[in-house]
Amino acid sequence: MNSIETKNLCYSFSEKEIVLNDINIEVPRGSIYGFLGPNGAGKTTTLKLVLGLLKLQKGQICFFNEPFKGKRIQILSKVGSLIESPSIYQQLTAKENLDVWRRIYNCSKERIEEVLKIVDLTKTGKKKAGKFSLGMKQRLAIACALLHDPEILILDEPTNGLDPNGILEIRELLTRINREKGTTIIISSHLLAEIEKFVTHIGIINKGKMLFQGTLAELHVMQVQNSTVRFETDQNEKAISLFKECKLEPIEKEGKVILPQMERVEIARLTKLLIDSGLDIYEVSATKNDLESIFIDLTKN
Repeated sequence: MNSIETKNLCYSFSEKEIVLNDINIEVPRGSIYGFLGPNGAGKTTTLKLVLGLLKLQKGQICFFNEPFKGKRIQILSKVGSLIESPSIYQQLTAKENLDVWRRIYNCSKERIEEVLKIVDLTKTGKKKAGKFSLGMKQRLAIACALLHDPEILILDEPTNGLDPNGILEIRELLTRINREKGTTIIISSHLLAEIEKFVTHIGIINKGKMLFQGTLAELHVMQVQNSTVRFETDQNEKAISLFKECKLEPIEKEGKVILPQMERVEIARLTKLLIDSGLDIYEVSATKNDLESIFIDLTKN
């Protein structure tokens, strides 16, 4: 069962400014879903619609196979969120901040210590939140979102502005929450290289349109499909002819003959074929596209 689904989600600020166009998201229960796209792609608008922070104009939103409309309060009681900047009181300690939210969520006082332990803020004592590092503030905001033990956690750019150590802390925290509690996590970001290290599913959005949705493994398949082997010879036309005789489909680009990715044994066989046919070989190279390159190609195109 999916924790969240959207169907034909559309949104516009005006007739000329269409922000979202037929967004269909499927977030499997228990997954860590990376919602990716450049700044301004429509990520935050989508998450605000899902949380009911913006009025739905067109489309459907479902939680646990139930329509969001008409059951907003009941559904949101199972959802924790952090959208844009952390909403914390700078003049209060971590415990005092959580006590404010505890009263709203009607949680026990014992739950404060539990979530402080989860986000590793138990030793902050009387230190005011205003003096916390950015990473500590992000973890406190996540603690607020976890206070009522939600089934779904929605985080909008939670690593934005953090140093490498802070990013690592957030990544390990979210992985642990998902593993130990089975919490479904949606995390938006524009950094595929970081997100791919711990997500299970990915959705890529750009200019209000979904470009890709699937598992991380499916994105890896796309990575392999976009990898190539390049041959540079003194007679590229003859090389192309020889490759076509081997039932291959080469193309020539920037002075090189390009073939799809293949095993090393096959590369060696083709290299020997070119040499035996009297060609001089200047270069043989394998180009493996990383996932970030695929992300950039998708959003550019």
